[in-house]
Amino acid sequence: MGRVEGKIALVTGAARGQGRNHAWRLAEEGADVIALDICEDLPTVPYSLSSEADLLETARGVEGRGRRVVSAKVDVRDLEHLTQVVGDAVSELGGLDIVSAGAGVCSYGNVLDLTGQQWAELIDVNLTGVFNTAKATVPHILEQGRGGSVIFTASTCGLGAVPGIAHYNASKFGVVGLTKSLALELGDQRVRVNALCPTNVATPMFQNDSTWRLFFPDVENPTQADAEAEGSAARQMHVIPVPWVEPEDVTSALLYLASDDGRYVTGTTMVIDAGRLL
Repeated sequence: MGRVEGKIALVTGAARGQGRNHAWRLAEEGADVIALDICEDLPTVPYSLSSEADLLETARGVEGRGRRVVSAKVDVRDLEHLTQVVGDAVSELGGLDIVSAGAGVCSYGNVLDLTGQQWAELIDVNLTGVFNTAKATVPHILEQGRGGSVIFTASTCGLGAVPGIAHYNASKFGVVGLTKSLALELGDQRVRVNALCPTNVATPMFQNDSTWRLFFPDVENPTQADAEAEGSAARQMHVIPVPWVEPEDVTSALLYLASDDGRYVTGTTMVIDAGRLL
């Protein structure tokens, strides 16, 4: 029997990266999955986001693991549409037990260089989108009366700021605060709320030209090879000298929090950072 056998899990940002890995692993461990993603680019995000084909691939992967799936293109900033989609999916699958609110984006700039649009778009996706996901999903968990697990994706940037991404830092500090507040409010109904706080993760959000330029401003046309090189800035930021962790490392932490293994864990920040915060 899988660790979340018979459960129903919702994952935002499910089309690729951490979200896809979460969806597939939850399916392997016995959960049916609601997979949601925006599947379109955003004006201030300097790398390509997922596509509808990506989301379809995630859904096929869930089905290939023998579980049911409902997938939908939805923007977590749109509470009304998100609420409708979640309600329809919960009705189709018959409940909701686990929520992984992982939809997020990153862009770059010092505080005084950021435009109002950059600030608003990132905060709306990374923080308001998590709030909206909670609003749309938690009532379904409460209605069942058997508790559940809500997992927000924050970051080590929500525990310690990094230069050049002030709005991202602010959004993730906000997610950590929201996590702790919601954990206090829902604990007596046996709904646990926790935050994942990974360091750099090997996904398109991190592995792109804009990130390489942030890490290596003195290198002309830096690439992934610069980050992977011995002694690189990406390696030196970690006690364990790796440039990043893999999506599987974050998913393993999520599965612990989603399953009964973490049945008394709530209000925490689960750090997966190769010693970065040290």
